[in-house]
Amino acid sequence: MIGVAQTVCTSKDLHANALEHADAIRSAHARVVVFPELSLTGYELDADSASMQDEALNPIVQACAETGTVALVGAPVEGDTGQFHIATLRVDSAGVDVVYRKSYLGGDEPIRFTPGTSPGSLEVDGWRIGLGICKDTGVDQHIVDTAALGVDAYVAGLVHLPEELDVQEERGIRIARRCRAYVAFASFAGPTGGGYDRTAGVSSIWAPDGTPLVRTGVEPGGIARTFLT
Repeated sequence: MIGVAQTVCTSKDLHANALEHADAIRSAHARVVVFPELSLTGYELDADSASMQDEALNPIVQACAETGTVALVGAPVEGDTGQFHIATLRVDSAGVDVVYRKSYLGGDEPIRFTPGTSPGSLEVDGWRIGLGICKDTGVDQHIVDTAALGVDAYVAGLVHLPEELDVQEERGIRIARRCRAYVAFASFAGPTGGGYDRTAGVSSIWAPDGTPLVRTGVEPGGIARTFLT
C-alpha cells in the first residue's frame, strides 16, 4: 500500500509540521507515505535546514514505528561541504536519513540551493522506488535516468499552483508510461509560504499505463492510497 498526503502546513514551523506528518502517517495505513516538496518547512527558501538528529522529528519516527511505515518527507538540508539542498528524507522506525537531493532547481532556488547530481531510488519490501522533487518531474533527462534504474514506482513531492493541475496530470501520466511504473505525486494544498497563498492539491497515484487510480481533493489534510500489485 502506498499513500500520498497533503498535510496542513505551518510556515517554517518544523515541530508543528512534524506533528501533522505523524497524524497523517497514522491515518494513511500505508507501507509508504509520500509528502510534498519541503513539507516540513513549507515552501520557504530561507527556512532553517533540518537536522537528522532534531528531536522535533521524533513524532514522525514514532508514528512510523507504530505503523511500520516508511515516510518520504520534504525538507531543506545542509550537506557535508556546507552546501544546501532541497531533499527527500526517508523516515522509519530506525530514524531519519536523506535519500534524494533535487536535481533540477527552478525560480529563486539556485540562490541558496545546490542541485543533486544523480537519480535516486530506494527499496521497500523488494520494490524499487524512484525519487523526484517538483521540477524534476518535468525534465526528460531526469525521467530517462530514473527509468534506467529499473523502478517499480516513482514518487515525488510537489508544489504547484491551482492553474498548474493540467501540468501535474500530464507529468504523472508521462512518467508512468516512460518508466512503466506506478507514479505517486504528493502535492501541497492550501498556503505553504514562499508566495504560495494557494496551491493545487489533488495528490494522485497512477498505474503504469497512466490510468489514474486515486486522488485527493484540493483541501489540506487529504490522503489517497492504493495497493501496488
